[in-house]
Amino acid sequence: MKEKKWDLFALASIPLLMTLGNSMLIPVLPIMEKEIEITSFQSSLIITIYSIIAIPLIPISGYLSDKWGRKKVIIPCLIIVGIGGALAAFAAWKVENPLMLILIGRFIQGVGASGAFPVVIPTVGDMFKEEEEVSKGLGIIETANTFGKVLSPVLGALLAVILWFIPFVAIPVLALIAILLVMILVKVPKEEQQEETHTFKEFLHMIKDLFKKNSHWLSAIFISGGIFMFVLFGFLFHFSNLLEDEYKKFGYIKGLLLAVPLLFLCAASYIAGSKVGQNKKAMKNLILIGHAIASIALIFVQGELLIRYLLLLSIAGVGIGLALPCLDAYITEGTPKEERGTITSLYSSMRFVGVAAGPPVIAVMMKSTPTWIYYLFAILCLIGFFINWWAIKPDEQDG
Repeated sequence: MKEKKWDLFALASIPLLMTLGNSMLIPVLPIMEKEIEITSFQSSLIITIYSIIAIPLIPISGYLSDKWGRKKVIIPCLIIVGIGGALAAFAAWKVENPLMLILIGRFIQGVGASGAFPVVIPTVGDMFKEEEEVSKGLGIIETANTFGKVLSPVLGALLAVILWFIPFVAIPVLALIAILLVMILVKVPKEEQQEETHTFKEFLHMIKDLFKKNSHWLSAIFISGGIFMFVLFGFLFHFSNLLEDEYKKFGYIKGLLLAVPLLFLCAASYIAGSKVGQNKKAMKNLILIGHAIASIALIFVQGELLIRYLLLLSIAGVGIGLALPCLDAYITEGTPKEERGTITSLYSSMRFVGVAAGPPVIAVMMKSTPTWIYYLFAILCLIGFFINWWAIKPDEQDG
């Protein structure tokens, strides 16, 4: 693994920088609502439109990365991310009513994002022969992703202090950094270059067969990925608005408070990813424990005390952090290498469904049924617990 440390460092920069480019907008959304006179629902679309377009394109990116090679998909997609970010930044800076142009820029950014982070997961699977190394590598990738979520509210709030649209300006800069790191440091495995590829029709047939054989556990992991992202981006969106509206916390103070639950999520993700190895029973146990912890914590997130919100959301973050790297590892190690890019990309699509749905659903609930927001999160995590308990059978899958 030491030989690939710089490759892994470059690949880890992609989820870190992509997460910053999206999540650091969350603490800025209430400011945007005031600056360009839009509603909470309209501001939530700035997050949602980025994810909606990525959902159908992620599996196509996965297929193309299997066919053409990982770097040949990742680098052009990072360039597209930069172009979309630059357009959104220009609109926010120069256009009088910029919402539509910002959304178009975010749409383009989402197109690029579909082939950036999702393709990183199978790339790590290609880099290592030992399953334990794959698991550790994926743990590092998931930790970089969650660390981006920790850093993003602080960085977003700090940049917005300068000018509210500066977080948009940061997106093409971050994309450029990722492009340079991947171009210089990531070496394509020889077996990937020599690997035979299939026609799209043949490939779809192979994926269909794979789902027939593994539909129970694949569906469970896909559902959990979507649930966790819905819960995470939903509570971040709600908590961001709550901090300003109820607790009058602004700027970097608000960013630091938003980062607290994410810091716990990041630490739990790193520990789980580094310790689970290739033990599928341990993966299942941590997935179940993660769902249970998140569900129990979220059901009690009510009341007026800010410390109560921070404590319970941090506990929920631990639960989500324990489960996420295990979901990544289980799905990567449970699929053949030749289909890994597309299967993991389908999984990433489900995660993006959660990201896309969370903010607008919570924006509507904040107006109509605010007391049910955290009950909804808790119920979803509980559903995920029972689905995974029933569907994941490590002994049968190993046999």
